Amino acid sequence: MADFVRVAGTGDIPVGEMITVEVNGEEVVVANLGGEFVCFSNSCTHRGGPMGDGLLAGEIVECPFHAGRFNVRTGEVVEGPPNEPLPIYPVQVNGDDISVAVG
Repeated sequence: MADFVRVAGTGDIPVGEMITVEVNGEEVVVANLGGEFVCFSNSCTHRGGPMGDGLLAGEIVECPFHAGRFNVRTGEVVEGPPNEPLPIYPVQVNGDDISVAVG
């Protein structure tokens, strides 16, 4: 199992926003859903679009390449063209530190 790595402070990601970070050589996105932090792959499962450059609306993120939409809590495809779920990663918040486990 992968170790948790600190990626940001809670104040670094405003509510409704997301940032892209690198953990263990992989780019992932951390999003703030009303004070709950979630983490998912930065690479769309359709054509590898940069999810961190997409549009976050509630718990749905839209890929900037072909408008595929995913639930960022579950990774589930909400709207094609992707047919594979988006990888989701565990998040821990300790005080003001946000840590994720990737790998």
